[in-house]
Amino acid sequence: MLRLLLWYSVPIMRRPVSFVLAVIVLCSASLSLAGQKFQIRSIQFRGAPEYSEQELLDAAGLKKGALLGEADARGSAKRLMDTGVFENIVYKFDWTELAFTLKPASVLYPIRLGNLPLAAGKELDGKLHDRFPLYHGKVPSEGGLLDGVREALEEMLAGQGIKAAVMASPFTDLKLGKVTAMSFDISAPPVEIGEIRLDSGSAPLEPKAQEILDKQSGSPYDAEGSPNQIATNLGNYYRDKGYLEAEIQARPQLPAIAAPEAIRIPFTVSVSPGILYKISKIQLAPGLVVTQAEFDRQSQIHPGEIADSVRVRENWQYLARQYHNRGYMMASVHPTPSLDRAQGMASFLVTVEPGPVYSMGKLTIENVSDDLRAAMLAAWKMPAGAVFNEGAIRGFFATYNVHPALERVFAAANCKYVLHLNDDTHNVDVVLRLEKRP
Repeated sequence: MLRLLLWYSVPIMRRPVSFVLAVIVLCSASLSLAGQKFQIRSIQFRGAPEYSEQELLDAAGLKKGALLGEADARGSAKRLMDTGVFENIVYKFDWTELAFTLKPASVLYPIRLGNLPLAAGKELDGKLHDRFPLYHGKVPSEGGLLDGVREALEEMLAGQGIKAAVMASPFTDLKLGKVTAMSFDISAPPVEIGEIRLDSGSAPLEPKAQEILDKQSGSPYDAEGSPNQIATNLGNYYRDKGYLEAEIQARPQLPAIAAPEAIRIPFTVSVSPGILYKISKIQLAPGLVVTQAEFDRQSQIHPGEIADSVRVRENWQYLARQYHNRGYMMASVHPTPSLDRAQGMASFLVTVEPGPVYSMGKLTIENVSDDLRAAMLAAWKMPAGAVFNEGAIRGFFATYNVHPALERVFAAANCKYVLHLNDDTHNVDVVLRLEKRP
C-alpha cells in the first residue's frame, strides 16, 4: 500500500498581513483518491474552545455524516480563515477523519453602533449570531465576519425604511489612547437627535430646562453619547439649582424617522428632581494647604443657603488653585457629600490628594517682537528650577505700576498661557502668547 504525504501552502492575500493556511493531505492507495468523496467518521476542532463544535461546523459549511473530499476540506478551511476570526488554520484530512487546528486572532473588537438607530443588546447580538455562528459580540478588524455584520446592519435599517450605507471603522478611546471597538456608522444622510418629549410621568419642565432640550434637537446623534449628553445637560441644570440627587433618563424612541435630508431619532426624557438641598457645612480635612478659616472667608456659599452646584464647585476650584500655586499640579480635590434627606441638608468633607511637586521648566514667549520678549523675560520672576506657581503667571499679566510699559501692552492684548507638564522630570514648560484683541 502506497502512502504519499502532500503539503500545500496557501497564502491569504486579501489581508495586509500575510496569513498562511497550512494543509496536510494524506492519500491512500493512489493519487486518484484526491478527487473522490468519502464518509467521514469524525470532524474535530482544536485550539478555539470559545466556539462550540456546532458553531464551527456551521461557519465551515460542514455537516456530520456528509460525504467529503479533499477539495471540500480545503474549502471549509478557507471559509473559516476568510471570517478573519483566526490567525492561522491547519487541517488534516485522511479520507476518514477531518481535524482542524485553529489559532484565534490575537484581537477581536466589540461592536459599537455609532450613529445607527438600532437598539444594542442581547436581541441584536442574537440576530447577528443566528446569521454568523462565530459572532460572539466581537468582530475582527477586517474579514468576512466584519463585512457580514456591516451588511446585516444595513439590511436591518432597510427593514425600517432607512436606506443608507453603513461604514465600519476602528473606534479609538481617547482616554486609553488605543482602539477599543469597531464602530458602525451612517455617513449620509446625517443622523440627528429629533424631537425630545417629556415622559408623561415626569414633573413639568421649567422654561429654561425646556430650552436646554430644544437646543439639543438637531444635533448629531450617537447611540452611546446622545442619551448621556441629554441626561447630563438637563441634570446639571437641576443640580445647579440645588437638586443634588436629580435623576434624569433619556431614551431614544425607535424606529427612527427617515427623511431625504436627515434621519431623526426622537427621545423621551423622564425627570425626577428630588429634594432641594441647603448647605449644612463644608469641612476641610486636617493638613490641607488652606486653613478652614481661609477657606470660609473666600467661600461664596454659606450654611443655610441653597446648595447650588455652581457655587459649590467654585470652592473645589479655589482649593485646586491653591495647590497649583504651590507646585502640586496634579492635585485632586475629593469632596465627599453627606445628605440628610429628612432635613434637606448637605454637608461635605473635603480631602485632597496633592501628588508630586512640580518645578518651573522652560519659558517660551510667542507672537511678540524681540524687544518686547526681552522686556518680558527681564520681568519674569519664576526662574527654572523654582517651585512652580501657576498663580504667578496670572499675576504677571495683572500687575499695577510695577512695569508700566508692559502693563500698557498687556492691557491692549489678549494674554494667554499654555502649560506643558513633564511627568518624568516633574517640571512645567510655560508658553506665553500675546494676541491682538478683535
